[in-house]
Amino acid sequence: MNLVISRRAFGLLLSASAVLGAQAPAFAQSAWPDRPVRLVVPFPPGGGTDIVARAMGQTLSEHLGQPIVVDNKPGASTIIGTDAVAKAAPDGYTLLLSGSTSYSVNPALRAKLPYDPVRDLAPIAIVARTPLVLVVGKGTPWHSMPELIAAAKAKPKSIRYATFGSGSGPHLAGELLALAAGIQLQDIPYKGSSQSSMAVIGGEIEIGIDTVAAVAPHVRSGKLRALGIVGATRSSMLPEVRTLAEQGLPDATFDAWYGFAAPARTPAPVIDKLARAVTATMGNPALQAQLRAQGMEPVAIGAAAFRTQMEGEISRYRALAHRAGIAAE
Repeated sequence: MNLVISRRAFGLLLSASAVLGAQAPAFAQSAWPDRPVRLVVPFPPGGGTDIVARAMGQTLSEHLGQPIVVDNKPGASTIIGTDAVAKAAPDGYTLLLSGSTSYSVNPALRAKLPYDPVRDLAPIAIVARTPLVLVVGKGTPWHSMPELIAAAKAKPKSIRYATFGSGSGPHLAGELLALAAGIQLQDIPYKGSSQSSMAVIGGEIEIGIDTVAAVAPHVRSGKLRALGIVGATRSSMLPEVRTLAEQGLPDATFDAWYGFAAPARTPAPVIDKLARAVTATMGNPALQAQLRAQGMEPVAIGAAAFRTQMEGEISRYRALAHRAGIAAE
């Protein structure tokens, strides 16, 4: 039975629940969940976060015994959807699945946000990472990170790398690399992975920093050369490529990840039940294989470690933004 349903069907289910439960208390912890659970994704359908949400939805709904409704609320660099969850009733029926943009990047780079993730959201679990990889074109002379760093030191700002705009993941990753290696690189904005990859392949710029899923086919074909994984762990898609930390640059690590959260003040028994269900879901071998096929690494990192990572990244990225003059408004 397919328990991942559309928003239209969700509305009908809610109406039925309202009729049947008109005389019941608004919320009963012991009965949670007794109706569909809405999972807000602050991105359009088809992106990485949406893929994670829909891949997890079926198995998670089986563990909770209720349908999971994926509700895409894109806009304003995830702010619209994230704020909707932060302001939702803390009853366990509205959850957030978003990337680190919602939890650490936006709070670090934006002076004004309608929500504070530390105050307004209750972390549940980090469920996947999507490693970024640093690549260069086959026409460049560098076959290792030391060679690239030496060239950058010899001619500061002569080597260009692709970003998706100020404050994007590749931009932060490039600035972290520059800081860790003591070099200066020139960031060049592009509209997305396809455009930036073609720019590196064609020799328009020298470096690309993108998801493993986006660049792995070009690496395998020989059009691009992978010099290092920017994330904390190697990628199963390119297992032979060492992380920057393994190459002596631990401070250059940039983690792109996906996390579940609920509104703050959601009752502890609900958070605990959600955490158990998410952990069980992430242990499903078929789900793990599905995520790895999309270039993601499934994990199950609990609420305490989630909060520690979020708060640590906010401080780290805020300091980086101040140093590099990065602002996202």
